[in-house]
Amino acid sequence: MTPHQITLVQTSFAQVAPIAATAAEMFYGRLFEIAPPVRKMFPDDLSEQKKKLMAMLGTVVSGLTRLETLMPAVEALGRHHAGYGVTADQFAPVGAALLWTLEQGLGEGFTPEVKDAWATAYGVLAQMMIDAVNEVPMAA
Repeated sequence: MTPHQITLVQTSFAQVAPIAATAAEMFYGRLFEIAPPVRKMFPDDLSEQKKKLMAMLGTVVSGLTRLETLMPAVEALGRHHAGYGVTADQFAPVGAALLWTLEQGLGEGFTPEVKDAWATAYGVLAQMMIDAVNEVPMAA
């Protein structure tokens, strides 16, 4: 990621942060719409999950300038997700739901340049998580 892309991600996330609860609601609604099988991986009550999502996004977004420091936490998150049965192919709909949510939340502020910056950031972080997921042996 370029420094400019990092700035775009960080400034646009700062605009979404005030509507974090709504953004989380939109994200999960969209995710379950485009990837219905993943719904069973989550509890019926998503209240805590939504808070965790927004907290993790905040941590990751603020840590983009220090990817090398952030990497162990992202990899650990990937291994943790593997324990829930997450597979590498499930990261694509998550990315699509994230970009859709940002587009809805930012409106005209979700320019092609901002979209590209977020897609790049998600791609980098998702690949770290996918690599970690692939390290974890599948349960028999």
